Amino acid sequence: MKVPLLDLKAQYAPLRDEIKEVMDEVCDAQYFILGPKVEAFENNIAEYCGVKHAIGVSSGTDALLMAMMALDIGVGDAVITSTYTFFATAGSIARLGATPIFVDIDPVSFNIDPAKVRAIFENPPENIKGLNVKAIIPVHLYGQMADMDSIMKIATEFDVGVIEDAAQAIGSEYLFNDGNDYKAGSIGDMGCYSFFPSKNLGGFGDGGMVVTNDDNLADKLRKARNHGMAPKYYHQFVGGNFRLDALQAVVLDVKLKYLDEWHSARRRNAELYNKAFAGSLVKTPAAVYADKGIVNYHIYNQYIIRVANRDVVRDRLLANDIGCDIYYPVPMHLQECFSDLGYKLGDLPNSEQAANETLALPIYPELTDEMQECVAETILSVHE
Repeated sequence: MKVPLLDLKAQYAPLRDEIKEVMDEVCDAQYFILGPKVEAFENNIAEYCGVKHAIGVSSGTDALLMAMMALDIGVGDAVITSTYTFFATAGSIARLGATPIFVDIDPVSFNIDPAKVRAIFENPPENIKGLNVKAIIPVHLYGQMADMDSIMKIATEFDVGVIEDAAQAIGSEYLFNDGNDYKAGSIGDMGCYSFFPSKNLGGFGDGGMVVTNDDNLADKLRKARNHGMAPKYYHQFVGGNFRLDALQAVVLDVKLKYLDEWHSARRRNAELYNKAFAGSLVKTPAAVYADKGIVNYHIYNQYIIRVANRDVVRDRLLANDIGCDIYYPVPMHLQECFSDLGYKLGDLPNSEQAANETLALPIYPELTDEMQECVAETILSVHE
């Protein structure tokens, strides 16, 4: 049985007429950049995420870049983040001339380890002495939020900003120490989302969003996405062309109405996998907030298993026409472009082990039980 890693056609089919209708409205209006359709989507995202401001931008990468620009991060500054993440997190830091400081992950959640973050402040390594640590970027990896209680406590104690990389986690929730639950992106100074087509909320191309509760940051972000301009042709600072297209906004606005339903379906699929692999050598992902009384404790942007013979399992799946992928085979501290930072193999062992053992399986809402059974049986057959 053929099982793709992701089937966007299956998601699109029931939404085709609804999406075409709103795209036609944009085409008839010929208002393609920002404008009322983008504003409407921003308002809906702000309401969904429980924030005051949502600023639509051109990609998740540009969302991270703009958020750091809003905190005036640049040459001589440093930003602490996870080494186990997609390249955009670290690449955006480097693009501004700042230095990424990579820390290891908690091996259970795959998210940044707050104890390792604290150690950077209390006992900074030689290679970052003299740098001004200006922010922490926790990555809510695979659809589950990082330990934001600990991260925010550290940020407050050492007076640094927090930018949540929620590219894979829109709608996921966290029970904060004040007794309230918050959506990913709404706890730190800013939160950044990606609407890359493979995300739980994916567009018809690139797109992103920055959210914040800070009025001043929101004003700066809106100017930054349009070359620092306000009013027209008057530039207060050098920004960029980071604007969200109206066509993307209307597509995403349609899909937003179904997002929680899709989250629920992904959790159901995760449970089916968990049961299928119970008692085997396959280690299933831990939902660390499942007992906190929150609905979207995990949204499973990816379903990640650990297996000691990962490459053998991957090859068996691919040979049987079953999609899978490795997120991520090389942690950031071992990437060639960051070799000048002086990290070496063995420095961040939890991330290095995850890179060698993890494999992403199909988890999208439209999977059938038969498809999941086929995936599980193929993996388990490796150990027969």
